[in-house]
Amino acid sequence: MAERKLNEVFLRISSRRFHFLKFILEGYDNLAILSSYDCSGGLVVIRYPGAMAGELFDLLGQIAGSLTEENGNT
Repeated sequence: MAERKLNEVFLRISSRRFHFLKFILEGYDNLAILSSYDCSGGLVVIRYPGAMAGELFDLLGQIAGSLTEENGNT
C-alpha cells in the first residue's frame, strides 16, 4: 500500500477565529485537517490531500476576509 502524504499550508489568522475556521473545514468531509501551530500568534497549519487543493483554496479565498480581526470580525 502506497503512503499518502498530505500537503501543508501555513496561515496567520486571528487567534479568535480558529474555531470558526475549524468548524467550516469540518463541514467538508475529507477536505482538510486544521491544527494550531502557534496559538498566541494565530499561526495555523492546514493539511490536505493534493486532490482537494482547488476546493480548499477556493473556500479559503471566499472566507479569507472573515479570518482576521482587522476586518472587525472578532
